Amino acid sequence: MRITGGRVKGKLLAPFKGLKIRPTSDHVREAIFNILGQGLVGETVLDLFAGTGALGLEAISRGAMRAVFVDRSPKAIAIIRKNVEICGFGELVQILKRDLLRGLPTLETLGGRPFTMVFIDPPYRKGFIPKIISELISKHVLAPGAVVIIESAKSEMIHDVAGLYRSDSRVYGDTKIDFFVFGVRS
Repeated sequence: MRITGGRVKGKLLAPFKGLKIRPTSDHVREAIFNILGQGLVGETVLDLFAGTGALGLEAISRGAMRAVFVDRSPKAIAIIRKNVEICGFGELVQILKRDLLRGLPTLETLGGRPFTMVFIDPPYRKGFIPKIISELISKHVLAPGAVVIIESAKSEMIHDVAGLYRSDSRVYGDTKIDFFVFGVRS
């Protein structure tokens, strides 16, 4: 697993041996960022169910201003810390150990400023996505125009929620990537 673009392009990330996580493949991650384009400079990123942290780290490599990583696994948190160190992004990140099924952290806990980009990559077919989306909106975690990228199994149906509008959807093998925009119809 490696960073696919930006200032640390090609940097190899720490492996995830023995963890029950399904990291986004390099191919899918590169496709996500090709769709997002060059407009990542200054973005504030929230990486939920962060696993190895590859999505948030890729965003920083491509110009994002800061990223907050949230995962419940102590082993995942350790790998995220290692990958942050490998990339040299220590000053640009916050890492939180939290079970998102018990609720999203408050905006204050997440740094006090709404996010312009959110990655949601939960375990497939568990039904976690609607609850997370609802909390992102109700806890005012999203900035106006924020982009929310959701990775799921291609068989999972993700419906529009009031205020969050689908702008794109792509399938890569068993993986579906849905792009939503907060507060703006595309």
